[in-house]
Amino acid sequence: MNIKIAPSMLSADFANLERDLKEVEKSGADYLHVDIMDGHFVPNITMGPDQVAQIRKTVSIPFDVHLMITEPLKYIDQFADAGADIITVHVESEGGIQACIDAIVKKGVKPGLVVSPDTEISVIEPYLDQISMVLIMCVYPGFGGQSYIPASTEKIKVCREMIGKRDIDLQVDGGINFKTLKEVVDAGANVIVSGSCLFKGDMKENMGQFRKIIQG
Repeated sequence: MNIKIAPSMLSADFANLERDLKEVEKSGADYLHVDIMDGHFVPNITMGPDQVAQIRKTVSIPFDVHLMITEPLKYIDQFADAGADIITVHVESEGGIQACIDAIVKKGVKPGLVVSPDTEISVIEPYLDQISMVLIMCVYPGFGGQSYIPASTEKIKVCREMIGKRDIDLQVDGGINFKTLKEVVDAGANVIVSGSCLFKGDMKENMGQFRKIIQG
């Protein structure tokens, strides 16, 4: 299985954002995970489409944009225009899952669905033939630096079985570090989002360590 790594921009130094994002690119990361929070769906607020468009100018790495917002349908076009390569929306958000998928596809961007810890993974089953990614949240969305929720492992295994032979990436986000990485990969995840673990210290060294664990 081709394992991809997506450092979470949430853990970057926002005072030196361009420097940190260039480090992410140089480290050989596959995606940049861009968390968008509206202060309503989750308590925190991060950035809007204008800021994403600005950082898009600094690096060419694919942007994996995770919309933690109450009404994602209203903003899909804007984030697509800002440079998103993948847009994932929460099944718990408002505005209709199908409408969001259709809007993302219409913009020529890859669509994905996100499932929070208390949501049954079965809700994504009707949409599996239309999406490119499933994101399983292994912590409660909204804050970086939380500990991995152990029940996520079984959820990942069930989701991997549901995906079957479809060409769908299974992404995990939350509490993924040197200790939990092997567990999620063995369970079937193939896109790994990690924030504080990768950004703490030397990004390239940490990324190398991740690759070793994955291979080993």
